[in-house]
Amino acid sequence: MVNLSIFQKSKQYAFALAGILFLSGQSTQSSNWGFAGHERINEFAIYLLPSKLQAFFIQHLPYLVSQSVAPDKRRYISEFEAPRHYIDLDHYYTKGQDPFWNLPQSWQGAVDCHSEDTLQAYGIVPWHVIHMKYSLQKAFESKDLDLTLKYAAEIGHYIADAHVPLHTTENYNGQLTNQHGIHGLWESRLVEIQADKYNYWIGPAQYIPSISKAIWAAVRSSHAALDSVLGLEKEISARMLPSEKYSYEQRGSTLIKVYSRDFCAHYHRALNGMVERRMRAAILMISSVWYTAWVDAGQPNLLEFQVKIHESPTQLDVDSTHKLSTRWKQRNCH
Repeated sequence: MVNLSIFQKSKQYAFALAGILFLSGQSTQSSNWGFAGHERINEFAIYLLPSKLQAFFIQHLPYLVSQSVAPDKRRYISEFEAPRHYIDLDHYYTKGQDPFWNLPQSWQGAVDCHSEDTLQAYGIVPWHVIHMKYSLQKAFESKDLDLTLKYAAEIGHYIADAHVPLHTTENYNGQLTNQHGIHGLWESRLVEIQADKYNYWIGPAQYIPSISKAIWAAVRSSHAALDSVLGLEKEISARMLPSEKYSYEQRGSTLIKVYSRDFCAHYHRALNGMVERRMRAAILMISSVWYTAWVDAGQPNLLEFQVKIHESPTQLDVDSTHKLSTRWKQRNCH
């Protein structure tokens, strides 16, 4: 039996720090694609929606973008949050067999096979996405504006995390292969440098007949890329001196050590667009899951939605609204 309280707590903080740091001890961006990465993913997912749903989401775009990082913020206050962001598939390898052979895709089947404690200890992201989809569908059905926006924003986070190869392994930050910091390198540093060059115009959103099959396919694709994520970083590192691999950049009033732009350029080329492809796939799936939840809810009239809870998710930040509306105009001219 897994000692869940110890394991979860240690991984919760270690995993969060892996994303927050490019390198151990040097704070730069927040975890999992960086805050800016998650926000960009949710934003562009809105642009792929069919017109009726898109018009509704556009009204609340700043909230859907800013709340895309809410699950990361909860990781520091809830011991139950961290496992929702990953799944350590390598734990389920048996005698060289594909872990997907040894891990039932249905929640009850997986519980019967491995116990709920084990699933929680090694991550539940695909099952949590399925749970969140039904929560979003119920919110649509009840025409509850607050819950609809909350679940839409947050399911985007979990789907995006499922598209990250390092969210499918116990070696989530290269700590088992002497590649400490690779989590922040792949998810945050490359995105920070390259994101403005990526092509996000995908689409349109498609109805997904089986959310379970779709999210497990995404996890499988992420895990299949893991060898390249780790192997190519080792190859590039072996060809560069430490003084070439790292550099110093000013962040606010602090000078910090980061992966150099030259090293990142070499790694980016070696990955052959992998980060961009995973972001694009995440954007399309998020948009499609939103659309599917609305369709499965009976396509309720979005003009009838009411705020039913204590908070007002529609208060807009002036600066972010201006920035996002500008990008929306650029999108329409694309």
